[in-house]
Amino acid sequence: MTVYHREVGPYEVRLATPSDVDGARSVMLDTFYQEFGYGYRPEWHRDVVDLDGAYLRPARHALFVAVKGDEVVGTTGVRATAPASPPHPAWLAARYADGSTAQLFRVYVRPDHRRSGLARALVGMATAFVAATPGYEQLYLHTDTRIAGAEPFWRSVAEEVHDARDGDPISFQTVHFEIPLAR
Repeated sequence: MTVYHREVGPYEVRLATPSDVDGARSVMLDTFYQEFGYGYRPEWHRDVVDLDGAYLRPARHALFVAVKGDEVVGTTGVRATAPASPPHPAWLAARYADGSTAQLFRVYVRPDHRRSGLARALVGMATAFVAATPGYEQLYLHTDTRIAGAEPFWRSVAEEVHDARDGDPISFQTVHFEIPLAR
């Protein structure tokens, strides 16, 4: 049995419990409003309303948190969900089959806690979870490269699958990645 718990300096990185849900939701919503600038969008963020139902209860799904004291300061979610087309290209959706694809969601760290190794620890724990979970063959994610530090971080832990940037600085500047699974 794999233990999903690690100390990172003054932080605890671990599998979330029901008592972490409100703090995790706060990190996510603050990211949507303060970092992304467009707020909560139900068509994109439905999982945030019911974190327990999206991440804690379903088999093969997980939510990981970084905690300092009693405060959740970082999150990473795993769901058995392939990318959808639209909005992503049909060939990309076809590459990642539902059921055998795990997707990373909500890899967020509060600004005051960044540069502490938390995102790397959260993603490492999520990757270990996916590798240890029967039925998963791939770990997929996408990121908006307009978020400071996002692209270099993902390039340090993942392999690019598709650069969907379109040159329009107002639209999403999405790059799709896959994290190799060590088994």
